[in-house]
Amino acid sequence: MFTREELEAACQIVYRDMVATPQLEWPLLEQETGCRVWVKHENHTPIGAFKIRGGITFVNWLTKHKPCAKGMITATRGNHGQSIARAATRSGLIAKIVVPHGNSVEKNRAMQAFGAELLEFGSDFDTARLEAGRIAADEGLYFVPPFHRELVRGVATYALELFQAAPVLDTVYVPIGCGSGICGLISARDCLGLKTRIVGVVARNAATAKLSVDAGRLVETNSADTFADGMAVRVPVQEAFEIYSSGADRIVAVDDTEIVDAMLCYLRTTHNLTEGAGAAPLAALIKEKQELRGKSVGLVMSGGNIDLAWFRQIVGGQVPRVT
Repeated sequence: MFTREELEAACQIVYRDMVATPQLEWPLLEQETGCRVWVKHENHTPIGAFKIRGGITFVNWLTKHKPCAKGMITATRGNHGQSIARAATRSGLIAKIVVPHGNSVEKNRAMQAFGAELLEFGSDFDTARLEAGRIAADEGLYFVPPFHRELVRGVATYALELFQAAPVLDTVYVPIGCGSGICGLISARDCLGLKTRIVGVVARNAATAKLSVDAGRLVETNSADTFADGMAVRVPVQEAFEIYSSGADRIVAVDDTEIVDAMLCYLRTTHNLTEGAGAAPLAALIKEKQELRGKSVGLVMSGGNIDLAWFRQIVGGQVPRVT
């Protein structure tokens, strides 16, 4: 999808606005899994999630190629919206963000703090996305889709950092929502000529990506009921599917209980707080640890933006309910 030169150019754009995030080994985590584990800490970005990178490169592209754009609108469950809000308002553009009713309270506040106008519509991400497209047409705003080449190019910079800093990894686990995270990882691996196996992770109740790969075609689901909102997608993205269906080794589904256990494992072994999607890769590794014992494994901690109310439930051993 990208050449090494294209990704290195994206790094130059991203690093004007943030520093590279660390990839760290944690001995207690290695004891838990039986693997040599490198965690890519995207929870350490200025918005607490990997999505910031795509927003930076996308807005840089938009201001150069669509200079007449007065503003942007997108749909999100939170992290993508923070990324677009931050990058757009820093460039003097309007940022409108559509979220479903019942969205993360703290992610909503963060988007507003970055200067976005927040609009609530529908019961899930996919209905919010359709509404954002309608408003874009009505108000003359540039619609930012959940998957775009420039979003992925920015996101792929985290993967380039990981692969260049860590030793050769046998396997990397990464969560899948709309697909920019896994597609960026696949692109960076391929441009570096590595043989690392990439494993996508979905929530069992939001498994559209796995169902699509298993069927060899796009498969929509009727619901996406998981507290791991970064993976709560019903409708797969064709462009992303074309990349991860051939570029990923496999897709693994984990349930919300396994995600909670992984969040607590991260807290216990690394003292890092993750959101549901950020812990899903560890949940998948724990499920498959017997097959990977002794291997070098990467885990993408894609974000740490969990609402405090949900975190209290998780620490108490409960699985947050989706309302």
